[in-house]
Amino acid sequence: MAILSEEDRVVVIRFGHDWDSQCMVMDETLWRIAEKVKKFAVIYVVDITQVPDFNTMYELYDRCTTMFFFRNKHIMIDLGTGNNNKIHWPITDQQEVIDLIEIVYRGARKGKGLVVSPKDYSTKYKY
Repeated sequence: MAILSEEDRVVVIRFGHDWDSQCMVMDETLWRIAEKVKKFAVIYVVDITQVPDFNTMYELYDRCTTMFFFRNKHIMIDLGTGNNNKIHWPITDQQEVIDLIEIVYRGARKGKGLVVSPKDYSTKYKY
């Protein structure tokens, strides 16, 4: 419902399970930034067992998945990982998540369906 009704803000949805450790980490980060991003984003957490249609439509097979929507449109984000549809790992850095949401918001307001992340996540480990 939020995806359909929200007109001026990015809808950030974390799909997963409340009891999952990765989701708990991401939920903590999202909870801490919710007040800071409330003017341009709204955040929801969704249990994937409650939305089987979404699981199929958006291929929600990971333990923790975060996706962005704007005016009923899925906004993809190029993170350098090859999968532009979603973030499938927890992010602990609050400013990093705020930056991602802000980039999505700015791009979506301009009509873009794909935005480029300010940080390259092409490798999880730095060598």
